[in-house]
Amino acid sequence: MSGGGAGRGKKPKRKKGKGPKRPETRRGESSPKRRRGSGGSDEERNAGRDRSAGGKDTGGRAGDGRRGAGQERSSPRTERQARDAAAAPIREAVVCVLSGRGRTPSAEPFFERGRPLVLETAGDARPGDLVLVRLPRRGRREGPRITRVIGRPDVAADVLEAHMLDRGLARRFPPGVERAAAEARDRLAGAATDGDPERSDRENDDAPGRETDPAGDTRRDLRELPTFTIDPASAKDFDDAISAEALGGERRRVWVHIADVCAYVTPGSALDREAYLRGTSVYVPGRVEPMLPEALSNEACSLKPGVDRLAVTVEIDFDGADVTKASFYRSRIRSDERLDYDRVDRILAGEEPFSDPWGEPLRVARTVASTLQARRDRQGALAIESGEPSFAFDSDGHLTGLEIDVQTESHRLIEHLMIAANEQVATLLSQRKVGTLYRVHERPDAARVERLVEQLASLEVPTPPLPERMSPQQASDLVGEISQLVAEHTRATGRGARALGFLVLRALKQAHYTPEDLGHAGLRSERYCHFTSPIRRYPDLVCHRALLSAVGGGEEAPRPGTLAEAGTALSARERDAMRIERDADDIALAFLLERRLFEDRTLGEFDGEVIGLIGAGAFVLFGDGFQGMLPVRRMGEDWWELSEEGTMLVGERSGEALRLGDAVRVRVRGIEVERGRVDLDLVPED
Repeated sequence: MSGGGAGRGKKPKRKKGKGPKRPETRRGESSPKRRRGSGGSDEERNAGRDRSAGGKDTGGRAGDGRRGAGQERSSPRTERQARDAAAAPIREAVVCVLSGRGRTPSAEPFFERGRPLVLETAGDARPGDLVLVRLPRRGRREGPRITRVIGRPDVAADVLEAHMLDRGLARRFPPGVERAAAEARDRLAGAATDGDPERSDRENDDAPGRETDPAGDTRRDLRELPTFTIDPASAKDFDDAISAEALGGERRRVWVHIADVCAYVTPGSALDREAYLRGTSVYVPGRVEPMLPEALSNEACSLKPGVDRLAVTVEIDFDGADVTKASFYRSRIRSDERLDYDRVDRILAGEEPFSDPWGEPLRVARTVASTLQARRDRQGALAIESGEPSFAFDSDGHLTGLEIDVQTESHRLIEHLMIAANEQVATLLSQRKVGTLYRVHERPDAARVERLVEQLASLEVPTPPLPERMSPQQASDLVGEISQLVAEHTRATGRGARALGFLVLRALKQAHYTPEDLGHAGLRSERYCHFTSPIRRYPDLVCHRALLSAVGGGEEAPRPGTLAEAGTALSARERDAMRIERDADDIALAFLLERRLFEDRTLGEFDGEVIGLIGAGAFVLFGDGFQGMLPVRRMGEDWWELSEEGTMLVGERSGEALRLGDAVRVRVRGIEVERGRVDLDLVPED
């Protein structure tokens, strides 16, 4: 038996569980456990086993909606490392700690173990500094050299910056791309205000050039339409805005306004090439690696309140939850209010007023979103929700606090309206056979659904009966039903939400981008694309160009021959971004835990819950959102084996079991902040 044997200490008392005497699963195999994200609404992110969503992220974004979003937040690190290593590109630079300044200064790799690098000079760096070291290129007579002094390894903000650099993020744009972004902003400043100086905002007053709007005379002026945005309180890039009005009875109209990024980013330009290479914005605690330069992402394309902005609008008429009409066009809008999630929740709870002019549109939008959610629930959409960590820093870059952002009504309001817009855009493009990138989430395999039912049954979680022969559609329907049963079970028992939710996610295929219109099983959408976040996702920019070409909006359709390759590349970049974001969260959590233990020496023990299992031990969620590894060698004088279902560790001698969702009491044994790792001891029961 490999990967960890019997430990020493008092044997913990655990529930009896039926585990095979000789399980097929080998010790050391991992069963995955998820961000932020960079990436999106809980519903689509969970539906696609990623951070993506139909709407936006709830914190730092990365995925498909408001993050969020993410892929297997709680996945055991051992399996994650294997996946990451296989996908890792050849390194050009590595983050190190400078260890000497004499005649032969050296630098030791910081995030991964490796041989010290001998440097010709340390430059301005001091011993102990975090530095970015460029590695020698093959065939060139040059040694490793420092290209940037990052900061100190005991400052969380510096380590997170170092993490982004170590993972290959540029952390700046080429000068030519920055200039192109500024020129595009200035060139179209007049288009946003329609040349009316009375409506110009301060940042456009000195714009030197006012060229013709690419939409020509077709852009509709919606600046008098009451409009609002809803985003995280910390957000700076506002992709989307909402308008809504009641039409009588069950009929309502919603306008979803999305920043008209393709008016500023022309195909094949330096801006476009750089955006494609990046693929997505990457969000880590306190930092962002944007897809577009700040002149566009935080300025010209951001739908700020009180200023005129260019947009692409999806106008949808609803009769109840049914769409009776959808229109698509370029527009000019002016947001009346910048709302954040917390404030909207207070308004919806009656703690703050629905103020004019946006109050009544917010009421209407709420009604539409609630109606759409009720239909989606009836259709069996996935019922999995997850929280995302949100961190606070002081002025010196040290972490000071943590909150777990959970999905509330304000998040769901935006989410369902964004999903509706994405569905309508995808439907039009599919009907008109215009090439684009769809967001596809294929139906699960029958074998995975059967495995899921076996896993849940081993934990005594209610499951539906399975047909003898399961079609793809039945498999999809069953996963939705199972997710709802799991949600009911965890609400009733008060535990297991993270662990059992992950088991459901494991049964799903991963969402990805492709020119094939295959639908989105998790959302129960026949046609789906990403349209609502073009500031921070390149596939959305592709959809904008395709849509505008289809409705005479002044853009050329994407070339069909390029879409398959683009879908593969952009899906890979999204996964890379999620890994970077997820690992950054782990680093930030480790820093904050270390600080709390230092400041309060009484915090020796924590109540926790088992959220993941591998042959080598258990992953435990404890405290205010911290996670750590509890090795089997510290679980008493027994030989622990992972059950065939992967849902419990069973003591070979005692027959006792440690199961997913079980409560445990743990003590922090060690923290590796630079790797985001926390090592735990089990506190024996009295």
